[in-house]
Amino acid sequence: MSFDKAYDHCFDLVRRTDKERFVAGLFAPQDRRRHLYALYAFYAETAAVRDRVSDPLPGEIRLQWWHDAITGTCRGEIEGNPLAVALLDTIERFDLPRNIFAEMLEARSFDLYDDPMPSLDDLHAYARETASALIRLAVRILCGRCRLDVTEVANHAGIAQTVTEVLRKFPQDAARGQIFLPLDVLSRHGVDCVSVCAGEAGEGLMPAMAELRDEVRYHLDETRGGIVRLSPDIAPAFLTTCLVERYLGIMERPGYDPFATMVDMPLWRRHWMLWRMAAKARRHYAA
Repeated sequence: MSFDKAYDHCFDLVRRTDKERFVAGLFAPQDRRRHLYALYAFYAETAAVRDRVSDPLPGEIRLQWWHDAITGTCRGEIEGNPLAVALLDTIERFDLPRNIFAEMLEARSFDLYDDPMPSLDDLHAYARETASALIRLAVRILCGRCRLDVTEVANHAGIAQTVTEVLRKFPQDAARGQIFLPLDVLSRHGVDCVSVCAGEAGEGLMPAMAELRDEVRYHLDETRGGIVRLSPDIAPAFLTTCLVERYLGIMERPGYDPFATMVDMPLWRRHWMLWRMAAKARRHYAA
């Protein structure tokens, strides 16, 4: 399979499955764009494994296949997989650390089970190995060999994004018996997982979610403070963070029901917010 066809597949996959990162990628330099989409396609593909399997074993097999493909133990089997072809080419071109991908896949195995998230610290660790890791890898693609150290700001951005997604996806996760809200936070507010899964969380759920929104805002503030000190070349890696505050606002409107309210925005608004943030970043660095 040609590299052009493999990268075209990644472009289409991200456009269909992750419209926010697809738009963010359009603001990257043209010679880096398709490599970003290969990375984002891998992220979308592995994040969706839970939704595509009926029990954990097939999911574990799929994640192991990706682990073996990335570490090189099944290189002869990837030629028919356009995503794998494009991803491995990107990894080699930009010398992306394969251990980061291995850690990301290990974190994704948690998605396959209905075990509750034990604590806020565990949720932070999950975020660092998924969303934060994605940002760090994207930065390496965008800045090439410059090797900027963005670990701290990427960790804050990834945590803000991940906790927001946990809150947004709460209705769907609870309906299938999966609780990503940290148990220690729920316990502080007198909420138990059985009640949550039954849709009978009581009065404590709203304060627990408010505490998590405060947590998001802390990391969002740290992200904003860190980004302004970084190179403008890496701004596309952080663009989707600009949507977080709006999602939090939806959850704070009167009538919000954590079990029923869809925390979403029209596609045009998300695109406009991403464009506006990209333009703001260009003006800031040009000043």
